[in-house]
Amino acid sequence: MKIQRTLLASAILSAYSLAFAQTPVVPQVVVTANPFGNSANDQILTPAKVLAGDELRDKSGSSLGETLSQELGVSASAFGAGASRPIIRGLEGARVKMLENGMAVSDVSGLSNDHAVAAEGATAQQIEILRGPAALLYGSGAIGGLVNVVNERIPTALEPKLTGQMEARGSTVDSGRNASGTLDGAVDKLAWHIDGNLRNADDYNTPVGRLAHSDTRSRTGGIGGSYIDNWGFVGVSASRLSNVYGIPSAEGSKIDQKQNRFDIDSLVKSPFEGFETFKFKAGYTDYKHAEIGEDGAPEVLFKNRSLETRFELTHKPIAGWHGTFGVQTENTNFSALSAEGGPDTVPVTHSTSNAAFLVEETDFGPVKFNAGGRVERVKREPVTGVNRSFNLQSASVGGQWPFVHGYALGATFSYAQRAPSTEELYSSGPHDATVTFDIGNADFKKETSRNIEINVQKTTGLVRWKANVFRNKVSDFIYGHITGNLLDEEGNPGDELRERIFEQADATIQGAEAELEYNPTGAGWSGRVFADTSRGKLERGGNLPLQPATRVGVSTAYKMGPWRAGLSLVHAQSQDRLASFETTDTPGYNQLNANVSYVQKVGDYDLTWFLLAKNLTNEEIRVSTSVLKDIAPLPGRNVVFGVRAKF
Repeated sequence: MKIQRTLLASAILSAYSLAFAQTPVVPQVVVTANPFGNSANDQILTPAKVLAGDELRDKSGSSLGETLSQELGVSASAFGAGASRPIIRGLEGARVKMLENGMAVSDVSGLSNDHAVAAEGATAQQIEILRGPAALLYGSGAIGGLVNVVNERIPTALEPKLTGQMEARGSTVDSGRNASGTLDGAVDKLAWHIDGNLRNADDYNTPVGRLAHSDTRSRTGGIGGSYIDNWGFVGVSASRLSNVYGIPSAEGSKIDQKQNRFDIDSLVKSPFEGFETFKFKAGYTDYKHAEIGEDGAPEVLFKNRSLETRFELTHKPIAGWHGTFGVQTENTNFSALSAEGGPDTVPVTHSTSNAAFLVEETDFGPVKFNAGGRVERVKREPVTGVNRSFNLQSASVGGQWPFVHGYALGATFSYAQRAPSTEELYSSGPHDATVTFDIGNADFKKETSRNIEINVQKTTGLVRWKANVFRNKVSDFIYGHITGNLLDEEGNPGDELRERIFEQADATIQGAEAELEYNPTGAGWSGRVFADTSRGKLERGGNLPLQPATRVGVSTAYKMGPWRAGLSLVHAQSQDRLASFETTDTPGYNQLNANVSYVQKVGDYDLTWFLLAKNLTNEEIRVSTSVLKDIAPLPGRNVVFGVRAKF
């Protein structure tokens, strides 16, 4: 299935002009996480970015955080090469929900920066970044937004012939080798899919030397099939992930991560009078990882078993209103237990979530209007400790007014509540990979966010732009406070682990984003200029930890016939807005990347030979959003070379 690249983000206030271009033909890319199945260009109230096609392949990295790190408003946790999670507008962890084909990834990456996301970008058809009303379909806590990795493991259409894509690439900075591929076909009304990825990389080089314990070994594979007819489809899939990666700290830990996943997906067209579609999904995930010490023995064992179900019913327009109603349930068993007989980091905890949601859209004259609401009840029941339950209500409304042809003004208001996560409530033990002794608080209140966002955009013509400003006030914001005390594995005074106490306080996160594009999809020259900034502060004084630096970027590209080439430069300012327990500023940096590719037709195959150059100037880059910023700079100069075959 051919999914071309597109761009939809929220931002832009710059001017950029190049001399040669043709009028672009804007592709229609369907945003699968949108309740109405709209194209990306119709996402008026959900600032979104869809990475697909050549753009996705050029930006693909060893982790999801690296792949998305130069998107508007997105930074990365950068916990070495193996674990880097997207951070959206300075919000991380459980506030940014990770999805695979619209279902929760159900790993433990939201708990701590050393935990990798259990979703593979190398075999993805597209990756979507969403915020706003649509996020309410997937969880009240996603106040930062959501990232959806779409691999179409359960096919939704019958391919007329065998189609696929295979890629092999190597990288110089870490002696990396990566092979990935997808294959799709159909027999009568049965469609099938196979995908796989293999990645090996040694410790990577930095401008100040080789970074010890930054190696990765990753294997993923999945199969799926569907029965597809005029009435819709029903399908199943299974996948397996195995990932071993180093933690580049003085302790020399490794994480051995494994996940088995099984999914069901279905859609019925016109299920009964007055309704367009009925969707049902279910997913079971068996996740575990071991944090392994320098002696090769496991120290902490993390497990998470999760069963999620959801159905969505989309009705036909009623009095001008078009919407989707749904119910979502989640049942999980999570634990982080000592493998050595010491204190458990997090006790075995059974959690349930039951939610109902509604998202509607309509037009009031020229104004497009969108509204959503969600009610949810969350229960946490640890084997030791206090049971907690939380009633959550979330809502979002927004509108967009095309005040002049080709220009629009929009605003979104949202109210969202998040239940404290299991580790925020019940942590009371060592976390060796982060070198901390974590202490939660079972009396925490639910987190409440109030957000306003205003954007203006130019939506037609060769030059298009968008600009966004936002302000998010969060009551009872939960964060980890490094106290400065040192403890041993038992929690007594010592010199091994830093004491990290989870605390609550009111906070404000605000910022702005801007982006301008010239001829983003047409042949010839194209260009982009962007800038983003955000700042998180505690109401009682002081900054939130690990806040992103202000960035400015510029890129240009040329596409003609079989040739494609590009050059990009991102400048990040120094970051000295530190939390009270942070001790070092992060210096500014310039990151220069380039790419060139050539497409060769060989029979029925399209062979793409490509060369990517990352951090061309070999600059020492330390990112302010990384817990390891003082220990682990980003990789130095890296040349990635490879070939991709499509048929």
